[in-house]
Amino acid sequence: MRALWLENNRIDLRDIAQPRKANEALIKIRKAGICSTDLELVKGYYPYTGILGHEFVGEVVEADDASWIGQRVVGEINVVCNQCEQCLNGRPTHCENQTVLGIVNRDGTFAEYTTLPLANLHRVADSVPDEMAVFTEPLAAALEIQQQIQIKPTDRILLIGAGRLGQLIAQTLALTGCDLRVVARHAHQQSLLKARGIRVIAEEEINPWRWDVVVEATGSPSGFSLARQAIRPRGTLVLKSTYKGEMNIDFSSIVVDEINIIGSRCGPFQPALHLMELLQIDPTVLIADEFKLDDVLKAFERAAETGVLKVLVGP
Repeated sequence: MRALWLENNRIDLRDIAQPRKANEALIKIRKAGICSTDLELVKGYYPYTGILGHEFVGEVVEADDASWIGQRVVGEINVVCNQCEQCLNGRPTHCENQTVLGIVNRDGTFAEYTTLPLANLHRVADSVPDEMAVFTEPLAAALEIQQQIQIKPTDRILLIGAGRLGQLIAQTLALTGCDLRVVARHAHQQSLLKARGIRVIAEEEINPWRWDVVVEATGSPSGFSLARQAIRPRGTLVLKSTYKGEMNIDFSSIVVDEINIIGSRCGPFQPALHLMELLQIDPTVLIADEFKLDDVLKAFERAAETGVLKVLVGP
């Protein structure tokens, strides 16, 4: 089969053997999405060699349980052991022996086929098109914020960053009725938010020490600094992005202001699918372009352009 292979910070399209793994379903990829993690892996963010990609919708073509064959599915990216300390105590996304689709010791989805355990798969309703379903993983990650903290309608919430993930975070937070403002750098990002009635705020308009919850989704030192200035004493700072390298942080002020800091990663797939089925969330507005797998290298070039949100890759 054809697949996008990453090795030594270089990507190329290769012909490799179709995957086969015991106790795992074989899935034919219908669509896959390029995210910021994929782009950072190419730059060397994490030492990974193999097939990139973890956002996908596909069709099960082989499985031990025949009822899954022919089903359209999405898949949770963490494959866990169910035996380690973290798994046994309800923290499977922190499994000590996990592999992660297209990220850690497991080939991903920029290919004709991939494999996952049936336990990782979720059926997709007929009313949810592939163009929506492919967003399930990042939408679930956006929803994880509401799994971790209670959002009240009276909360003043500041979201810093309106890129690929930030747009989905904004849509999910807006459903809570909270007093939400979003810092969006690019005009296209701002127009997408305003089209959904989500209010945009300029950095210079942000009152310091006033916001109950600040979600930092840029992964940049400047974004973190702005978030730190904005959060009120005893407020909650949600870090919804990874940071490259080390950062200088004044932890004394965080202690004095009694700031709650929460890291946030993977989230619940079923609620994400349900919101798309009800049309309460529309991630398709993020799609900037789509390429065939044969043109996946061009797809990555397009996704790396400034201001481009989601680029999809099809068979």
